[in-house]
Amino acid sequence: MALRHPAMDVEGWNRGNPIKKESWRTVLTLAYQSLGVVYGDLSTSPLYVYKSTFAEDIQHSESNEEIYGVLSFVFWTLTLIPLLKYVFIVLRADDNGEGGTFALYSLLCRHARVSTLPNCQLADEELSEYKKVGDKSPGSSLKSTLEKHRVLQRMLLVLALIGTCMVIGDGVLTPAISVFSAVSGLELSMSKEHHQYVEVPVACIILVFLFALQHYGTHRLGFLFAPIVIAWLACISAIGVYNIIRWNPHVYKALSPYYMYKFLKKTQRGGWMSLGGILLCITGSEAMFADLGHFSQLSIKIAFTFVVYPALILAYMGQAAYLSRHHIIENYYHIGFYVSVPEPIRWPVLALAVLAAVVGSQAIITGTFSIIKQCSALGCFPRVKIVHTSPNIHGQIYIPEINWTLMVLCLAVTIGFRNTKHISNAAGLAVITVMLVTTCLMSLVIVLCWRRNVFIALCFILFFGSIEALYFSASLIKFLDGAWVPIALSLIFLVIMHVWHYGTVKKYEFDVQNKVSINWLLSLSPNLGIVRVRGVGLIHTELVSGIPAMFSHFVTNLPAFHQVLIFLCIKSVPVPHVRPEERFLVGRIGPKGYRIYRCIARYGYRDIHKDDVEFEKDLIFSIAEFIRFDQPDCNIEDDERMTVVGTSSTNTECVKMREGDGENSSEMEETLELREIMPPEKPRKRVKFLLPESREIGTSAREEMQELMEAREAGLAFIMGHCYVRAKSGSCLIKRVVINLGYDFLRRNSRGPAYALGVPHASTLEVGMIYHV
Repeated sequence: MALRHPAMDVEGWNRGNPIKKESWRTVLTLAYQSLGVVYGDLSTSPLYVYKSTFAEDIQHSESNEEIYGVLSFVFWTLTLIPLLKYVFIVLRADDNGEGGTFALYSLLCRHARVSTLPNCQLADEELSEYKKVGDKSPGSSLKSTLEKHRVLQRMLLVLALIGTCMVIGDGVLTPAISVFSAVSGLELSMSKEHHQYVEVPVACIILVFLFALQHYGTHRLGFLFAPIVIAWLACISAIGVYNIIRWNPHVYKALSPYYMYKFLKKTQRGGWMSLGGILLCITGSEAMFADLGHFSQLSIKIAFTFVVYPALILAYMGQAAYLSRHHIIENYYHIGFYVSVPEPIRWPVLALAVLAAVVGSQAIITGTFSIIKQCSALGCFPRVKIVHTSPNIHGQIYIPEINWTLMVLCLAVTIGFRNTKHISNAAGLAVITVMLVTTCLMSLVIVLCWRRNVFIALCFILFFGSIEALYFSASLIKFLDGAWVPIALSLIFLVIMHVWHYGTVKKYEFDVQNKVSINWLLSLSPNLGIVRVRGVGLIHTELVSGIPAMFSHFVTNLPAFHQVLIFLCIKSVPVPHVRPEERFLVGRIGPKGYRIYRCIARYGYRDIHKDDVEFEKDLIFSIAEFIRFDQPDCNIEDDERMTVVGTSSTNTECVKMREGDGENSSEMEETLELREIMPPEKPRKRVKFLLPESREIGTSAREEMQELMEAREAGLAFIMGHCYVRAKSGSCLIKRVVINLGYDFLRRNSRGPAYALGVPHASTLEVGMIYHV
């Protein structure tokens, strides 16, 4: 398999290329690339772990029991959580090659009917990536319980949203602590009175520079990421080996779990509280699972097991060896990492640490963009502007609103706290909360998706949940010392997500309850003053069946509609990707003579929505293909009958005509042909259909396709509703506040449908309606 770019190729590695068929060259190349994308955050944790651990809660004594105990905790935490839990267990819970909190939630939504998306259809379960289990699986009782109780389904959604909000909070805190810890090496070159006035401005400048570069996309600098992280890992492991050999070759004894017991026995409450600092050694571990779709399981496992894990262990052992011989020197342990670096190379290491911190911060920022996109696709976040920064690497996106929001919050945290102690307390709580959510969701995946015994799931959640609960309690106890920040940020984003989701569901329920029957549409005729005008009327609706009330409102006030009507519904399904050949569901509304169609375009939560030209071409093509293959004697009046039609890009028989070719061209195949015409005076492309001279196409179908072609040539008008959502009279105060204030504010400040942004304003018609939900 050829590599298209030295940076990560997000979309192409897993799907359609099983791991067993990948060559070792491909696997090792992916493992190399993953070092720069996945492990940047995790590899910079030695900068601040010891400094945060020994901040105030415990003191380093001459017996070295504290430093040995911390090293033992770090070793076993790295071994049990990233290595055992993620590498050997959680990475296997991929959703068709995708990972992350929403991937687990998506798996559960498909294996049990717990999805809160209101427009689900049975046809969605026929998608290639939609996998289900039978009713006789070991978790059938748990499945039925979840499906019966709406409260449990909402709790599951809230749990997934909490994990998502904490990831967003991590996107604020990780750049702050990584960059601030990297520049803390300036303490060694200036007095205490001066460095505190230098560190914060330097860190803020680097952060502003980091966020300002986001719109360029990581693919432009991606080829530098892996070498930087590899150089950083080689540097800290080499320094670690040097410190071990020179200062304390017997430090390996501290890897025994006995030192954890001695540590807690001696330090007691202070040692328990210091676990919040030790926890930071696994910051970034969740990225292994969240970025799974960018690479492959085997490549991520190889990179961590054989490169990242040993390098981190050597780095922490080296720091412990140095501190075990320098505990008497006052305040050395407060500085942390840089005191263990030999003085001649401190400045080069400082520069490399800043670069590694930028790489690690870059990964978590782009990860935040991705999870916001997933939330928006699944109806849990307002629509935002999504910019794809790479034409080849589809997973690299940029969201301007989120980027600048993260920057402001990150600068506020850096300037407000001005030290790593409070920032580390905040980051630790965000990290461990995400891991707890993953553990809870994984226990359900083990039963419902893997069909394992409930006892195995209980063992999983008890073992890893108890470890993470211990760290969670140690982080939560520092609520007033910085841990309140991720909680406050998560509450804000959780309220936004819940209000948007609640308002979206209520709006859809109103559409369902007030949709117009097909009989009303069939009763419309010229005798009632209804006329058909030339062109295609594209009506946006959230409904997957029935006619929206917005259309009746439109016809009542303007008694005319186009000769071809298309009711278009673009919806997300709980799978990461929908294959192009399964993208569209097309059907008729009413008899053939009415020329009214319903088209449902289905997208996965990681799919890319095409621009207006490509989408318009695929839409018209799918309807034409539906007409071509529809049974000639079928006068459909059943609105529920739909047919799966692939897009033009997947039809291998489709021929793109050269400009100037006629209908009698020898290149004409037994299918529809598309010609993209670029008029010199207009920047927009138009799609022209040339009907093949084939006897397989009946006369009625040929006439219908000819009318579709003529209507498209006449022009396309986009009709969409402009809704004003209000709570019903008599609603409680909370509902009125949520709907009238919260949801209305979010709706007015959210983006419209992506494909509608490229439609000229002269071709767009908005129909205003008031929704009383």
